[in-house]
Amino acid sequence: MAQTSKIAILVPGKLHPHAVERIDGRFELLTIERADPALVTEEMAAKVRGMAAMTVVNASFIDALPNLEIIANFGVGYDAVDAAHAGRRDIMVTNTPDVLTEEVADTAVGLLLNTVREFPRAEAWLREGRWPREGAYRSSRGSLRGRTVGIFGMGRIGRAIAHRLSAFGLPIAYHNRRQLDDVPYAYHDTLVALAAAVDTLICVAPGGAETHKAVNADVLKALGENGVFVNIGRGSTVDEAALITALKEGTIFAAGLDVFENEPHVPEALTALENASLLPHVGSASIVTRQAMADLVVDNLVSWFTRNQAITPVPETGHVKREGVSSSVE
Repeated sequence: MAQTSKIAILVPGKLHPHAVERIDGRFELLTIERADPALVTEEMAAKVRGMAAMTVVNASFIDALPNLEIIANFGVGYDAVDAAHAGRRDIMVTNTPDVLTEEVADTAVGLLLNTVREFPRAEAWLREGRWPREGAYRSSRGSLRGRTVGIFGMGRIGRAIAHRLSAFGLPIAYHNRRQLDDVPYAYHDTLVALAAAVDTLICVAPGGAETHKAVNADVLKALGENGVFVNIGRGSTVDEAALITALKEGTIFAAGLDVFENEPHVPEALTALENASLLPHVGSASIVTRQAMADLVVDNLVSWFTRNQAITPVPETGHVKREGVSSSVE
């Protein structure tokens, strides 16, 4: 087996402890407080060949590490990493797809149910002792019955959500950059058209310039006064101010959010709304799934330095090859 103990892997900021433990046992682990070029010492710049991160990794930080070969990102979303710049520098970037698909899809369905049926508020009613004092909790104004679901982002997670909601007996439609040949659901070539055709919109789209504030006032207006919006993808895909206005004014019925524009800071205007069900970005946050994600981060590093290939490269770096090395790493 190739020896990797002398290969320096940098962890900027926080990372899942299981990943840190595995890196420390297999490589030379280096850590810094945050991904700041000013914190990179000359020794680090010379030694670091790999990085494991769950934070912003921008071009200037990448350039501060001239011998960097791979950035292993914790999470399926990797918009925090300048993957395009890494690709131009022939640096591999990986993410952690598949291992969190089912967990996030489960969360999306749970969040949708919480939003329309008000389960968290009903539980609070019970815990506050109001049931015996004031009687049964009110009947929820919302229901899944009779709804039509639109999914923005029919990737792995989008498909898993569609599969679950189809079993609930709900019709499914979707919007993607392109129509897919292998799904049976109705396709709409614009997000506004999808919103107009459904009354329940679930956003699973990745972050980035292409989707920045894609769910805007026009989309929410098209969704309509019976509309429910759920975001399990990235907070950057939504115009948060427009969403708050739509919820306040009754432009849409309700929203369920697991992600926000400026996490962990959530606007007080959102937390004050009774027609918003809010979670603190817990889509994949079960012990078993987060550990599987941590394993995939490290497995990508190990594979890169022992087999000269990544397991889950992102599209921007799919062309990157590890050349000029022997099959055995010193």
